[in-house]
Amino acid sequence: MAPLGRLETSKTVPSRALGHTLMEIYRRLLERYGPQGWWPGDGPFETMVGAILAQNTAWRNVERALTNLKAAGVLSPGALRSLPEEELARLVRPSGYFLTKARKLKALVAHLARYGDDLAAMFRQDTRALREELLGIWGIGDETADAIVLYAAGLPSFVIDSYTRRILDRLGLMPERRTYAGYQALFHDHLTRDALLYNEYHALLDRHAKATCRKTPLCSRCCLLETCPTGARVLASS
Repeated sequence: MAPLGRLETSKTVPSRALGHTLMEIYRRLLERYGPQGWWPGDGPFETMVGAILAQNTAWRNVERALTNLKAAGVLSPGALRSLPEEELARLVRPSGYFLTKARKLKALVAHLARYGDDLAAMFRQDTRALREELLGIWGIGDETADAIVLYAAGLPSFVIDSYTRRILDRLGLMPERRTYAGYQALFHDHLTRDALLYNEYHALLDRHAKATCRKTPLCSRCCLLETCPTGARVLASS
């Protein structure tokens, strides 16, 4: 696999070479870590709630908050609508920013009432329309919307998080405009629009960032080392 070069722009014509590179990265990560089996959640509504609770916190904290909601018997749209916001905030406290997250969950379930809490009806839209609708709900931004589209609705929208940006930057795969949309275009423009591929790829990138490509990277054991200019510099200076 040849060293990866800097992209000129996120709006370039789809490149077979870049698509091949991205798939080779995926294959190496899959070989190293195996299937990740994301999203960790029991059904699409729990996944939606988890996507909001996961904002700015570790998943272990989300699990504690979800456990509280399940124990209280309120992990359903109707139950959350009926629950006083103060009580909801108490239950999701382990996830951090609990007052704000309680408001966000209230906004979500208020929106779901328009569909009679029928998530399947909401998810019948095409990917772009569903994503835009989610972005119109208070408290849902790009990353959370894409997590819901991909992991709850099963539609192809690649999730960009800080781990994905870190790995792409170190590999030299930065779009000219280092925005959320710019990074997402790397995957959307050069890979098949496949929800299962996006699901597993995003999970593998997160696993790699936690295991190897950390803030202080462990480059000597990286399965992408021979393709990574950052890794070469780190090892040359050590």
